[in-house]
Amino acid sequence: MRLSARVDYALRAVAELAATASGPGRGRPVTADQIARAQEIPPKFLESILLQLRRGGIVQAQRGPEGGYWLARPGEEISLAEVIRIIDGPLAHVRGQRPEQLGYHGAARALQEVWIALRASEREILELVTVADVANGSLPARITELAADPRAWT
Repeated sequence: MRLSARVDYALRAVAELAATASGPGRGRPVTADQIARAQEIPPKFLESILLQLRRGGIVQAQRGPEGGYWLARPGEEISLAEVIRIIDGPLAHVRGQRPEQLGYHGAARALQEVWIALRASEREILELVTVADVANGSLPARITELAADPRAWT
């Protein structure tokens, strides 16, 4: 699975907002500059990502001296899958197409099922983990179990 820099930055930004929402000063908007500094994200790139997240209903924004960004819903209600879909579209594509739209023939016919199963597996994990889980560092047991397998790191 390949994740774009845009998705990586979006996930880091929403995790930062989730951490801020539950930490000291909670309830106060966080500026794009603060997020960019905390997560080492290029500020101009982050601005366009935050706009996309706002349009997708993940964050809200307020302009002005007291302005900034905050999560539109509690972090426990926002899955990583939702953020990825807003930024990059559907989870699994093969050559830019959804797996069920591919036409494999003969000996390669079973590949379509493999791609569909791969998408289902990605979806299961990415919908299980919320931005609050990431921000709190308390991932679901299934995730820590998968990550504990040494083969997962190679």
